[in-house]
Amino acid sequence: MDVHLKKLWNTLEKVDDQAAVVRAWGVSLAGALGSGGRLLVCGNGGSAAEAQHLSAELVGRFRDDRRPYAAIALHADTSSMTAIANDFGAEEVYARQVRAHGRPGDVLLCLSTSGSSPNVLAAARAAREGEVLAWAMTGPGPNPLTELCDGAVAVPSEETATVQEVHLAMIHLLCDALEEAL
Repeated sequence: MDVHLKKLWNTLEKVDDQAAVVRAWGVSLAGALGSGGRLLVCGNGGSAAEAQHLSAELVGRFRDDRRPYAAIALHADTSSMTAIANDFGAEEVYARQVRAHGRPGDVLLCLSTSGSSPNVLAAARAAREGEVLAWAMTGPGPNPLTELCDGAVAVPSEETATVQEVHLAMIHLLCDALEEAL
């Protein structure tokens, strides 16, 4: 077996028990979205791409044709991102948007392979202040982000690519559980 695929396979086996956590998140998220709440998602680099992928699955569809749900990838508004970074610093690019868009009962999903990205940590703190439920998908834990969030899935791999691939699988599991619950 290819070395990369073997690392991925071994890591997937190690997070199999965390599938129940992600499925529970899907049920919880279905309740929030079904009640008019929204999902805010943030991450940097590849994690930002995964955040946008998740928001597309919810606004569009994953498997079933259903009504669209409010999901916002916070990096996707480049005008806000650049204005916030210019005026308040890069650390505030997500936190300020969480304060603007997040309401009690909404959910913030933070994606970070390191679990220590300052702008993602600031977003989690802003979620806590605004009574927004915060979840994290990270690389190996514990890390600062897992400690800040209401729930976390920490992928036990030092390989960024493997962590991101597992995060994508977990995102699809979240979507699957959400659509089942709806």
